[in-house]
Amino acid sequence: MKRALWWGWSVLVLLFLLAPVLVVIPLSFSTGSFLSFPLPGIGLRWYDAFFASDFWMLALTNSALIGLAATLGATVLGTAAAVGLWNARFPGQGVAMAVIVSPMVVPTIITGVALTFAFAPVGLANTHAGLIIAHIALAAPFVVVTVLAALQQFDRTLMRAAAANGARPVAAFLRVMLPLILPGVVAGALFAFAISLDESVVVLFLAGPAQRTLPRQMFAGLKDSIELTIMAAATILVVVSTLLMAATLLVRRRR
Repeated sequence: MKRALWWGWSVLVLLFLLAPVLVVIPLSFSTGSFLSFPLPGIGLRWYDAFFASDFWMLALTNSALIGLAATLGATVLGTAAAVGLWNARFPGQGVAMAVIVSPMVVPTIITGVALTFAFAPVGLANTHAGLIIAHIALAAPFVVVTVLAALQQFDRTLMRAAAANGARPVAAFLRVMLPLILPGVVAGALFAFAISLDESVVVLFLAGPAQRTLPRQMFAGLKDSIELTIMAAATILVVVSTLLMAATLLVRRRR
């Protein structure tokens, strides 16, 4: 009885969390022009409008390019930082870890303001490079955390054995350590891409018209006029996020 009660509460909580998504997805297939239920009809009108719009396609392209570049940078830097923190012992290591993961806890609006003041004098505001650097800073801590979790199960003697057999540190990392912690690295990369894809606050501060991402364009669409193209864009984000979450769970199960 108690177990059934817990299951019931869990289902209710999940339904409460999923309710907005369950509303957005059907509306994206509406043939009407307003947010209304029941739907006047079902069709792909708003998806056609999404893919035919230069503004939306530019935003989608920007999100993909910035997300992929930020994921690559965050994965490389986050993995290097995690290995360094795991392998080294030095005074202030806890402080260094706190600084590295601080973007996870500092409000994003504060980060956006700080990056604006830092990037504007050096010409990185309103540029793709500036957005990529900002997204790397926001996503790298998630890579650090997931890789550190994977390193907790790594046997340090394997690196000593590789060194004893003449392997240089870089070769030992690539041939011994990386294959064993690869699931953690991949999971961190997926988290990094999801963070970059969903980021909107920093983009509001740093992006110009040519650097609008999909969430930024959705905000602009809500401010100008509410049309159901936004629902199509939201559904695309939901699908991509769901696929990333499924991929992350699959990677963790194979560890």
